[in-house]
Amino acid sequence: MSQFATGITVITAGGERGHGMTANAFSSVSLDPPMVLCCVSRAARMHDAILSAKAFAVSILGAEQQEMARYFADWRRPRGLAQFDAVDWFPGPHTGSPLLSGSLAWVECNLAEVYEGGDHSIFLGNVVSSKRGTGPHALTFFGGDYHQVGPDVRATA
Repeated sequence: MSQFATGITVITAGGERGHGMTANAFSSVSLDPPMVLCCVSRAARMHDAILSAKAFAVSILGAEQQEMARYFADWRRPRGLAQFDAVDWFPGPHTGSPLLSGSLAWVECNLAEVYEGGDHSIFLGNVVSSKRGTGPHALTFFGGDYHQVGPDVRATA
C-alpha cells in the first residue's frame, strides 16, 4: 500500500475521551447528503473516543504541517485533551472536536454508522460543517515518506 499516495489528516474527537490521531484512511463518500468515512483500528484510543463522542472532525493537513502529522502519530504524546496543549487549535462549532489551525480544510461530522472492517472500524460520518483554509499545498504520504503537492504540480501524460 506504500505505492498508493494519500492525503494526510488528523482525526479528532472531543468530550471526555478527547483524542487526535494522524490518519490517511479518510475519504469522501457522498455529496448529497455530504458524508465521509475514516478507518480506525479497534485497538487505537481514537476508536473509543469517536464512539464516546458520537462525532469526529477531520483537519486536512497542509504541506507545512508535517511536524503536526508526526506529533499526532507519536504514541508518547500526552493522553486526552492535554495532547492539544502543544498545538494551535479551536473547537469545532458543531461537535466541539478540536480543529487544527492552519489546515487546508476542516470537516465536522456526526457519527452515522460503524462498520466492521477486519481489525479496523469504518466510521461513516454525516458532515455537519466544513470550511476551507488558505494554504496552497497539501501534505501527502507516498513510499513511506511525506511529500508536498500543490496546484503547480501536474501529472504528465
